Amino acid sequence: QVQLVESGGGLVQAGGSLRLSCAASRSIVSLNVMGWYRQAPGKQRELVATITSGGATTYADSLKGRFVISRDNAKNTVYLQMNSLKPEDTAVYYCNARLFLRPDGSSDITYWGKGTLVTVSS
Repeated sequence: QVQLVESGGGLVQAGGSLRLSCAASRSIVSLNVMGWYRQAPGKQRELVATITSGGATTYADSLKGRFVISRDNAKNTVYLQMNSLKPEDTAVYYCNARLFLRPDGSSDITYWGKGTLVTVSS
């Protein structure tokens, strides 16, 4: 029932920057946690960053300092600013949203976008 559409992926050279966008079909204020995940060829999907409805952020340790997650509630959009890109950042990046069914988050509904491909050349 919640649609997430990613955009902004593409080809970029190492050391460059790229900003990904995730547009939601409903108010992101009503979504408890939104985030970005990525999946490189031959590897499992991994967490990149998350942002709660209250604005708290988390990052994968290896990415902290290079990537920044942010949101624009008026546009129902979450962003991922990627800086100092490396070839190992090449992956399909997926937008994610979690809607808690219980206040403590013990039960939730997870939504996924279709992904956007980021390719970093060496």
